[in-house]
Amino acid sequence: MEDFTTDSDDRVSTIDTATGSAAPPELSTSRVRSIFSSISKKYERFNAISSFGAYRLWLNSLCDLADIECDDDVLDIAGGTGDVSFSVARSCRPRHIQCTDLVPEMLDVAKEHYKDGRGNGVDIDFDVVDAQDIQYESERFDAITMAYGIRNMPNRSRALSEMYRVLKPGGSITCLDFSTPKNPIWRTLYNFYLKHMIPFWGRLITGDASGFIYLAKSIKAFPDQEGVAKLFEQAGFTDVSYKNLTGGIAAIHTARKPHEQKDE
Repeated sequence: MEDFTTDSDDRVSTIDTATGSAAPPELSTSRVRSIFSSISKKYERFNAISSFGAYRLWLNSLCDLADIECDDDVLDIAGGTGDVSFSVARSCRPRHIQCTDLVPEMLDVAKEHYKDGRGNGVDIDFDVVDAQDIQYESERFDAITMAYGIRNMPNRSRALSEMYRVLKPGGSITCLDFSTPKNPIWRTLYNFYLKHMIPFWGRLITGDASGFIYLAKSIKAFPDQEGVAKLFEQAGFTDVSYKNLTGGIAAIHTARKPHEQKDE
């Protein structure tokens, strides 16, 4: 069997994001492109219905926790159809937002929203970017935001190292994703919802459940709150903390690139 672990230690560097098992990166990357390109026009409707509107409250919490000021240049990773970028524009009013995503079709929807005025007067640019190989220069951005992104990346350590690289010293990162409820009863109910209702909503809204079966599997395979915090710490971030949302169904992790940088 081919080895997909790092040379420096035994941590798996590339995985199948649906299972967490070692796998070549192309498996997950091609699957993510296929799924999200096909549902791009219905993605927002799915989020609203499947979360019973909670995802809007989660976006508000992300903006509340993000350390973003009016002169900042913000990089939005896995920006999708623009929900995070537009929420940050409305709440934080930064100088500029670079909204990026792996899937061009998702960004096409975001661009249409921007034309309709959802940028609230903030300068927003759009770019197709694989967060595991960010094309921007080092120390460019004051802050990074990301929602539902790192879970879909087969090489999470590389992606976080890339985000660390493009952040200015002292810059912040704010990451929203699904997580693990601590209460066992709530966790059992949530797992039932993931297995049965997420594919149901996906089939009802888009006509195809397969992508949403993957979504449910990727959430279950994703590290819990402490596990994600450890990924940030291993990438060199400091001041790592998280806030649970809706009983731990989702969590927002915040961290900072230290002013005194780690040795390379």
